[in-house]
Amino acid sequence: MPEARIARQRGHADVWPPDFARCGCYDLAIMSDHRIDLEQVRHVARLARLDLSAEEERSLAADLSAIVSYVDKLSQLDTQNIEPTAQVTEAGTPLRDDVVTNEPAPEAMLANAPARQGNLFVVPKIIE
Repeated sequence: MPEARIARQRGHADVWPPDFARCGCYDLAIMSDHRIDLEQVRHVARLARLDLSAEEERSLAADLSAIVSYVDKLSQLDTQNIEPTAQVTEAGTPLRDDVVTNEPAPEAMLANAPARQGNLFVVPKIIE
């Protein structure tokens, strides 16, 4: 189990499930440098049941590190005088009048029917 190996590397007991607050990919001391390492990528890939190549792991680690760094830049913004917001647009879904826009035309609908009876489609019987 890779989780047990991570726990052993960090000097923690070999237990399952590991305490990710102290070890594994959620170690706040590791995450404070805003870098996602390969072990974190492998852990998330295992949880998502993804089979990643070594190149994909390296690429994903770099991409995720860039995302975390960008989010950190956002957290540095001064929001002292900004009122908390739950929704930035008008709440609710705009509604429209419920009107028929495509009037049914039985003759046009039945024009290509292989068989019809009046204004109805005739279909083969499937249940005896």
